[in-house]
Amino acid sequence: MSAWFLSLAQTLVVTLKNVVPIIVVILGFQLLILRRPIPNWRRVLIGFVYVLLGLALFLEGLDKSLFPLGEIMARQLTDPAFIAGEGSEFGQALQWSDYFWVYLFAGAIGFATTLAEPALIAVALQARAVSGGAISVNGLRVAVALGVAIGVALGTFRIITGTPLYYYIIAGYVVVMLQTLYAQRMIIPLAFDSGGVTTSTVTVPLVTALGMGLASTVPGRSVLIDGFGLIAFASLFPMMTVMGYAQLSSLRARMARQREEK
Repeated sequence: MSAWFLSLAQTLVVTLKNVVPIIVVILGFQLLILRRPIPNWRRVLIGFVYVLLGLALFLEGLDKSLFPLGEIMARQLTDPAFIAGEGSEFGQALQWSDYFWVYLFAGAIGFATTLAEPALIAVALQARAVSGGAISVNGLRVAVALGVAIGVALGTFRIITGTPLYYYIIAGYVVVMLQTLYAQRMIIPLAFDSGGVTTSTVTVPLVTALGMGLASTVPGRSVLIDGFGLIAFASLFPMMTVMGYAQLSSLRARMARQREEK
């Protein structure tokens, strides 16, 4: 228990050092530029303490739980003994098709973590409010989660096959640019923001740990070269799925109007 408190205290100190520049900027502008007192400074101080404790506990949780969990799952799913138990001959050189459960787990964890992402929930609520209900909260969340699921699964395929990362990124952005030519103007900025909100507190730790765990267990892969890059997939593919979701919704509405006219 004492070791845990010592580790938490060290994390608190590191978190405080990282948060101090933000405080300096805010106080500097409030007191020196705006030259106005801080409203409800006691409440602000209490809130700062909550933020500091929350960040420290979150970072400690990442280090003690989420990172190890992602790496352990990756090692277990890529264990030759486990794959051999699924039908491959033990000792035989594994092919990319033998890692079916890795792709399935990557897609599932990408979908689940994105649905739980607080940043995505906030963006979806704001989008529904400003669109007058035209954009569904659950519809947007599921569309983004599907994009992350596809992206992370494809990213694990890239790690296992060892193909260059930029092939996928360039091809993906070509598709995104083509979609923007035909997507509704209202949905394009939201689609690009939806790609950014996936790189937040819940998704990043597990996806990063999964990538590093895979790269450290798949033969011939480098943790530094192949272990990173999954977050790029998680940011790219939601743009496609959100614009695709809007385009499909628009197409369904157009077809419904045509049926009514007939």
